[in-house]
Amino acid sequence: MDMKRREFIKGSAILGMTVANSNLITANSGMYHDKSERKIYRILSADRVNVGTLPVMRAFAGNHLDYVSPYVLFDEFGPVNVNPGDDPLRVDAHPHAGVSPTTYFLEGTGHHKDSLNYDFQIGKGDFMMFNSGKGAIHMEESGEELYKNGGSYHGFQIWLNTPSKYKFMDPTTLVHRTNEMGKIKNPKYSINVVLGELGEAKSKIELLTPAFFYHVKMKEDSRLDIPTDPTHNAFIYQIKGAIELEGARKLDTNQVVLFQRGDSLINIYSECESEFLVLGGLPLDEVVYSYGPFVMNTEEQIKQCMKNYHAGLMGNPELVNL
Repeated sequence: MDMKRREFIKGSAILGMTVANSNLITANSGMYHDKSERKIYRILSADRVNVGTLPVMRAFAGNHLDYVSPYVLFDEFGPVNVNPGDDPLRVDAHPHAGVSPTTYFLEGTGHHKDSLNYDFQIGKGDFMMFNSGKGAIHMEESGEELYKNGGSYHGFQIWLNTPSKYKFMDPTTLVHRTNEMGKIKNPKYSINVVLGELGEAKSKIELLTPAFFYHVKMKEDSRLDIPTDPTHNAFIYQIKGAIELEGARKLDTNQVVLFQRGDSLINIYSECESEFLVLGGLPLDEVVYSYGPFVMNTEEQIKQCMKNYHAGLMGNPELVNL
């Protein structure tokens, strides 16, 4: 078991990503500009990787922290079509410490089990936070409903970094249903406020550090201004379609745009139907040391996490895998 633990941690080291070609929209543009419009820092393309048996698009992992903090990793899993009776798409039991992996489902169901004695199914629109604190183990796989009936498996695992003063708190796991999230509906767009607030729409989900997470769907020929705190980071990940942004820049499917701080509004124009996530929050402005699933502030803390894991203080992965 100890060898398996070493192999997992070594194999799960945070990876980087590539820079996309710049895209300009020059025709049929419906964009307008504002003096307080956020400026684009960079547009990047997600990398295709496998996590366990699950194919994912990785937008970033441990890099670009000046522009994505308090987030530290962003994966889109699927969409994958699952046939009834297929073996579950699975990531075997593995540890985390100092970070909160979150899971948000667009389609399908998932099964989560951890060393905190939580064992539950997650479905479309649900948001799970696994606040690993000083260390805990979890297993993730496609859920029971997909095994029985088949269907599409699609969602996001996004890690929220934990502020230094909470790194060694007791771990917790919470599942939040869609009725805890804020909703905005308009003839031209809809927004699910998963975290934070936007206008009068506010999420009930409590966080250790200020952050926002908006799931946006826009109709064709639509415009949208999203106000943000100028001191906070902000970025967008494109799920479907394409949108036009500051400087007539185009964001395509599976790309992420990182914005500079200093201004408020994110101005968006969608010529076609599109779907994307808008995230960000207060930069933690803390040194980050990461080794695989452990995200800490010093090398000594990483070494302590390793010792705690090998000593079984985070739980037994063989029991979690059952």
